[in-house]
Amino acid sequence: MSELMLPRRQLIARASGLVAAAGTMPLLAGCDAINDAPVVRKILSMGEEMNRASQRALIDRGALAREFSRADLSPVFRSNGTKLPPGAAYAAHVATGFADWRVKVTGLVARPLSLSMADIRAMPQRTQITRHDCVEGWSAIGQWTGPQLGSILAAAGVRDSARYVIFRCADRIGDDLYYESCDMVDALHPQTIMAWALNDALLPIANGAPLRLRIERQLGYKHAKYVQGIEVVASLDRIGAGKGGYWEDRIDYEWYAGI
Repeated sequence: MSELMLPRRQLIARASGLVAAAGTMPLLAGCDAINDAPVVRKILSMGEEMNRASQRALIDRGALAREFSRADLSPVFRSNGTKLPPGAAYAAHVATGFADWRVKVTGLVARPLSLSMADIRAMPQRTQITRHDCVEGWSAIGQWTGPQLGSILAAAGVRDSARYVIFRCADRIGDDLYYESCDMVDALHPQTIMAWALNDALLPIANGAPLRLRIERQLGYKHAKYVQGIEVVASLDRIGAGKGGYWEDRIDYEWYAGI
């Protein structure tokens, strides 16, 4: 995993270690405070935007992530983060095989939708074998099946003012429900799918059942699990803390995690 893929705090921690090796540790004492200073946060944000802008300038908007063969599948596709959403509501869905699960498509759309898993499986499907790169440093290759997010958005009729897509999830961390987002460029990418199957089987609970986002040109924390809402918006400013995702709001993960 390249240095640019690491969260900001990890980058600063590495920088601190390098300076310490040179005998200049006092200069970086209190690096957390430095990292939280408004001017430093602004500079880090500018770096993220430069990363996104440079990738968009150098790579064709429709460029595909590498796809693999079945011979390349990982023996085990490990899970990360929430492995079982807490609460009676999710447990009840598990008990019925997600027969009553609904994915609502709302926001800047002409035709709001409430899709069952049967509806989602009845749509045209895409199957792709891709590599999942976790921000923690591990990777795994899996085969994913589901409709393209673009097809779902087309069915809902996205309005011209739409700029971002929010993914609302059933897993709760503390008092807050998990969420993630992407812009319309990645939402309409042909490899961005809403996956309900992994390796020719229904998606396991630990991997996000019954539905998870696969956004193959970004790091794993962008691949929201347990998706129950898709909201189309013009701005991220009023969503959560305005940074576009659960971890982005709390520990400064980059919103754009392109790889």
